[in-house]
Amino acid sequence: MITAVLGGGQLARMLALAAAPLGLRTRCLDPSPDAVAGHVGELVVGAFDDEARLAELAAGAAVCTFEFENVPVSTTQWLTRHTTVRPHPRALGVGQDRVLEKELFRRLGIGVADFRAASSRDELREAVSAVGAPCIVKTRRLGYDGKGQVRLAPGPELTAAVDAAFAELTAGNDGGLIVERVVPFDRELSVLAVRGVDGAFATWPLVQNEHEGGILRRSRAPAPDLDPALQRAANDFARTLLVELDYVGVLAVELFEVGGRLLANEMAPRVHNSGHWTIEGSVCSQFENHVRAVHGLPLGSTEMAGGGVATMVNLIGRMPERRRTLGLPGVRLHDYGKAPRPGRKLGHATVVGTERAAVDAAAARVLG
Repeated sequence: MITAVLGGGQLARMLALAAAPLGLRTRCLDPSPDAVAGHVGELVVGAFDDEARLAELAAGAAVCTFEFENVPVSTTQWLTRHTTVRPHPRALGVGQDRVLEKELFRRLGIGVADFRAASSRDELREAVSAVGAPCIVKTRRLGYDGKGQVRLAPGPELTAAVDAAFAELTAGNDGGLIVERVVPFDRELSVLAVRGVDGAFATWPLVQNEHEGGILRRSRAPAPDLDPALQRAANDFARTLLVELDYVGVLAVELFEVGGRLLANEMAPRVHNSGHWTIEGSVCSQFENHVRAVHGLPLGSTEMAGGGVATMVNLIGRMPERRRTLGLPGVRLHDYGKAPRPGRKLGHATVVGTERAAVDAAAARVLG
C-alpha cells in the first residue's frame, strides 16, 4: 500500500521511515526537487495546486495525509475526490487560521489567553487597546518558528509600534491579524495525541519545551515535576479537539502552564517537532502511530520505552561533529540531509535513559 504525503520535508521523511517496516510505501509531493523525503521514498515534484501532479501523487494511494499545515485546503478537498484524506481537511482549515483556532478552543471550553482579530490599522489599534500590552501581534495565517509576529511592550511608543507592526505584518499578507495577550506562563508544554478510524485514542506524556529565537530548541519527556492533574487536563483538551474535528491521526496542542492550570496556545494538525523524541523514547513513535491511524490500523502503545525519560534537541544552523556526538551515552542522531544555513533545522538528537540529570547533561553536550 502507498501512503501519499503532501510535503516532502523532514516530517515526511520520518513518516516514510516509520511506514517502511509496516510494509507501506510512501510517495510525497513537494515543490522542491531537493526535498529530503525524496532520500527515503518516492518524490513527485510540483506545486500543491498542480492537478496533474496531485493525480500522480494520489494514483494507487490508499490514503493521503500532510506533513505541515500550510498546504492549501483546496488541495486536500480536490484529493478527497480521488483518495481518502486523513486528517479531514476541516482540521487543516482551522489549523491555518489562528482566529478560527482560538475561537474553537474557547467554544469547546479550552482556556486561552485574551485575543482579538484585526483587519485594518484602526482595528489593530482597538485590539491592542482591548487586550492590553504587553501583547503579540501575529498574522492570522502562515508564520512559524517565530516568523510573522511582533511583540509590543507598554509605554509611550506603543502607538508608533502598533503602526509599525501593522506595516510589517500586512506587507504581502491579506489574511488579517490577531492580537494575543502575553501570558506570564511558568513553562511551555505540549501534548501529542492520536486518534484512530475506530475512535481509539491515546496520548504521549506531556512534554516541556524550550525555545530560542522563536524556534524549538529542547523538549523533555515526560515534563519534569509533572502534576498528574495537568496530564489529565491536557488529555481532555486533546480528546475534545479530536472528537470535535472527527480527526484521524496525530495532533499536537501547544500549551502554557500558568499557576497550575493550562492555556492552549496553538494546535498543529500533524506530527510535531516536540514529538521527535518518541522515535526512541516511546514504545510506538508519533510517526508510526500517525501512519497506523490514517491506514485504519490498530494504534501502538504511547508509553515511555523502558519506563525511562528522554530529551530531544534540535540541531539548528549546523550539525555537531558526528563521531563525538555518537560517542555520547544514550544519544541517537537524526541528520535530515539538508544544506546548512542559519536558523535552519538540520536534524535533531534524542537522548534516552533512566535518570533525568544524566539525560539532560548528555543533551547539553550535544549542543555544546
